[in-house]
Parts: sequence; structure tokens; C-alpha cells
Amino acid sequence: MSSTAPTAPDAVPDQAVVATDRPARRLRPARLLAAVRRRRTDVTVALIFVALAGWLTHGLWPDPAARVLALNPEDQALYEWFLAVDSRALLGDFDLLTGRLNAPDGVNLMTNTTVIALGVLFAPVTLLLGAPVTFALLALANLAGTAIAWYLLFTRVLRAHRLAAALGAVLCGFGPGMVSQTNSHLHMTAQWLVPVIVWLVVRLLRAADPAGGVDGPDRRRMVSSAVGLAAAVTAQVFVGEEVLFLCAVTLLVMAVAYAVADRNLARRALPGFAGGMALATGLALLVLAWPLWFQFAGPQGVADGMFSPHYFSADLRSWWTISPLSVAGDDDAARLTTGPAEYNTFLGLPLLLVAAACALWLGRRPLVVACVAGTLVTGALSLGPRVVVDGERTAVPGPYALLSGLPVVDGALPMRFALAVLPLVATLLVLAVDRALRGAGLARRLVPVAVGVALLPLLPTPLPTAARPPLPDFVTGGHWRQCVEPGGVLVPVPLATPKQPWPMRWATAADAAFGMPEGFFIGPYGRGGTAAMGTYPRPTSALLAEVGRRGGQPVVDDGQRRQAAEDADFWGASCVALAVDTPHADSLRGTLEQLYGPATRIADAWTWRV
Repeated sequence: MSSTAPTAPDAVPDQAVVATDRPARRLRPARLLAAVRRRRTDVTVALIFVALAGWLTHGLWPDPAARVLALNPEDQALYEWFLAVDSRALLGDFDLLTGRLNAPDGVNLMTNTTVIALGVLFAPVTLLLGAPVTFALLALANLAGTAIAWYLLFTRVLRAHRLAAALGAVLCGFGPGMVSQTNSHLHMTAQWLVPVIVWLVVRLLRAADPAGGVDGPDRRRMVSSAVGLAAAVTAQVFVGEEVLFLCAVTLLVMAVAYAVADRNLARRALPGFAGGMALATGLALLVLAWPLWFQFAGPQGVADGMFSPHYFSADLRSWWTISPLSVAGDDDAARLTTGPAEYNTFLGLPLLLVAAACALWLGRRPLVVACVAGTLVTGALSLGPRVVVDGERTAVPGPYALLSGLPVVDGALPMRFALAVLPLVATLLVLAVDRALRGAGLARRLVPVAVGVALLPLLPTPLPTAARPPLPDFVTGGHWRQCVEPGGVLVPVPLATPKQPWPMRWATAADAAFGMPEGFFIGPYGRGGTAAMGTYPRPTSALLAEVGRRGGQPVVDDGQRRQAAEDADFWGASCVALAVDTPHADSLRGTLEQLYGPATRIADAWTWRV
């Protein structure tokens, strides 16, 4: 993304900074005062980002345990369970294959987007206040943290004017795709490590350039950059692998474009840069080799993706449409995507036009060329194998068709390539506004105003929330311990499924202290062991699900009773539990009594020891 040449009008190479540092000591009081002012501005910007993130997620805050993101409540239930399981690492009770769901087979946490690093980091919050509080905190922190990280990158690496950096960071942290993904996709919004990875790559490139140092490449800085890059990449794997994949593809495209635009830099720095990247890759693989093997080839692991690239493709029209989650959005635009958590492309025509104008005005600077190339490639990949226009699938093949079916690529949804466009367009805006503010004439006022006007329609609105049913006191009051020992298996009725994951909230409220059969997860249960959502329901769980949907009370025969006993034995279950306020509770209780005998009342639940 950068070279030792200045990337902003006031930027200077590192060695120039060192060379001029000694005479500048006479101005120490003035420099100190300026530094204080800069820090004050930075803190103010960061607080504004936190306040904006809090405003967007404020619907959760009156009572996180009783509120839910209304546009994607199923995934919120899933991620809260993930956080509860991750938090058990603090108790010394954690494994990449957990039996706390899908008993007895378990769930491979690496195969699922379990945000392990975030769950472990916030484990004290989860254990003290509950997973819903942690979820709400992360929804806020991911938005604000991503914006702050990009702001720091723009001001420190590009040496951009703070107003320019703030405008770009707003788009990076609060753009349509980020706000949309905040609807329960914590692994996609946790992008605050991406600017760190970009900074380390730039730092490595600068250190590898012989022209940037007094005696050639700065080998010490090359090694420290490679080690830091390996650490950041490793951490991101345990936060969200899809974000890392998108970052890697984007940086690769940008690196090629930058090398073409600045061949002299490529010739000078390539040997050292390649060596540093090899070192970073090797160090990362030392740590990640086993977890990645476990993900793809370990127990309950899968090596393929389960989401159709044809279905999860961006509609071409959505690029110049404004997200329904923005102040100027249109609810009818929702038909152009797969759901409210995937408004990844909705940048609007004003921003696209202003970004294109900025790129033309900036000229053929290597960083501009790299950003334009990255935008075009990732934007084109988001269109999927076949281009879709206004809901109609055309015969025109998309560039993604060249990648479809490749290992790892299958795990990424094509439309999410559009998320990489946000920081690329933001960088173009930052460079343009910075150049305008440091210049004179009409551009000094026109460019910042044009960028602000283009961003204004994308201002996000607070995420819709709703109340969710309270959990039974049987769970929240700890009465479940009378029914199953910690670490044992409890069967909630009806059982959790990908479409109805609500019983998983029982385990979440108990900090995943007991296991459950079946549930909402990704595992090898498709044809031939391919990736599938959930598992095959056992006959007894299918019977109870049908009664839970329709009511009534079927007549149970001896064969079904034997099957119920076999299923309970297969699950390794200690107890079956039915909350008294469950829909069709009387019908379910009657069915369960035919299967397992008389019930025992514990708090507000009927239980059966099996």
C-alpha cells in the first residue's frame, strides 16, 4: 500500500524524520503543545466513534438479556452461546471440540465462526454479567474499534489531516456493510486488527527498501514487522477467518497493482519484502498448523463451504442503491440482497461518483492505483458466478466463477467481498480531502464538502431491537442442577434447531455448564459428510418438534417408547426438561409422560430423569 516515498503532501521518509530531529529540540515546548493538541483531537474523535456505536446499538442496552436484534435474532442466540462456551476457557474447561452442543458428537469450534479470541478476552464479563452483555459490548466495540483503528492508520501512516482521516474512518467503521453485519455477525464486524495488519505490511515494505535506510534495508525492523504480522494474523484467525481472507486477497491485488505503478520500488524492495513475508508466514503456520488441521480434517470438521455462491451474490443494482439501514435508505431495496445482515454493497450513487472523481483528481499515484485496482477486483468478485441485475440472473459470468470451487474460497460468501471496498474507497476519500485541505483555491472547500455530502445519505440509523421471552427460573435460578450434573446433558423440549435455536439460550444462561443434543451449528452432516447446518434429528426429537408446532397429543406406542429410551441413551442425557410456559406445553407434557413416565416439577419446569 505504500513506499518510502511520501504518501501525503506533508509526509516524509522515516530517515528524514531522524535527520531533522536534533535541530527540532529547540522547539520542544511548541512541539509538546502541538502533540497535546493532536492527542486531544484523537481522543475526541475516538469518543465520537464510541458514542455513535452506542447510539446505533442503544436498543440492546436497557436490558441485554431481555433485548434482541430484531433483524437477526437466530444468529444472536448462536453467538451468545459461542461466547458462553468460549468463556469456559477461564475455568479451564475448554476444547476445540466441545460436547456442550450436538451431544454426543459435539461441535468443532474452528469449523464454526466462534470468535474464540473475543470470547476468551471477554470471559470475565460473560461469567460475571452474562453472554448477552458481552454480545452487546462487542457489537458496540467492533464498530467503534474498527473506525478508531483506521483513523489511526490514516493519521500515522498516511500522515493525513485529521478531518480527512475521520471522514474515511467513519466509512470504514460505520459504512452500510459494517452496520448491516452488526446484526449478529460478530466475526465480520471485528475488523480492528485489519489496519494493524496493513500497517505491519507497510512497515515491512518500508524496511525492505534499500533506499529507505542509511545502510540499505533495515533488517531489525523487517524482522520485528514480520513477527508482529505473524502475531496479528494468528490473532485474526481466532477472531474471524473470513475477514482475514478478504484482507489477504485485497492486499495481494493491491501489492500487484502497486508494483506495476512503481516498478523501481518493486525491484528494490521485493527480495527483502518477500523474505519478510516468508518469515511471517512460517511463524504464523507454526502456531496455526494444528488448529487449521483441526478445522478442516479434525473431528466434526469440514473442508468445504455450505453456502451457495449463486445465492449469496451481490445484485449489481445494489451498488448504487442506499441501504435500508441508512437515513436515506429505501425499504424496497431489501429485495436486492439475501437479508438485513448482508447490505454489503449499498454505497449509493453519490458516493460512487465522488469516489471516482477523487481517484481521477489524485492521478496515477501508486497508492491510488492500488486502491482503484482493489476496489474494482473485490467489487467484481462480489457479483458471484453469474451477474444479477435487479433480481434477474443474467447469462454474463462474474469473475468469481474463476475462483468457485477452490479450497478455502468456498467458505467465503461472494457478496462479502464488497466489505473490502469500504476501506479502499475510504482511503481514496482521505487522500483527496487531505490534498484539498493542504492546498488552496476552490478545491480546499469543494472536495471536503463533496465528500461530506456523499457520505451523509449513508448515515446509519439505530439497529431495530425487540423484546425476547424471559428464560425459565429453572435455568436462571440454577434449579437445573437438581436435574443434571454440571457437564452432563440436558434435553430441552422442543430441542434446538437451526431455525429455532432458542433452547440454546438455556445453556447460555448457565454459562454452557451442561450439554445439549442437536442444535444450531455447522458440521459434516450433508451428503457424503459435506458441510451442513445442524444434524439429523432423532425420531424422538422430530416427534416432539411436531407436537410443539401443531399441538395435539399423539398416541405413543411401545415402539416409540423404546425409541425414546434409545435416543436418550444415544444423547447421553440425564434429564429432559419442559418449561411450563412453552407453547403447547400441555400437549408436550402429555407426550413426554407417555414416553418417559410421570413428570417431576422443579421450579417452573417439568422434568424427567432418563
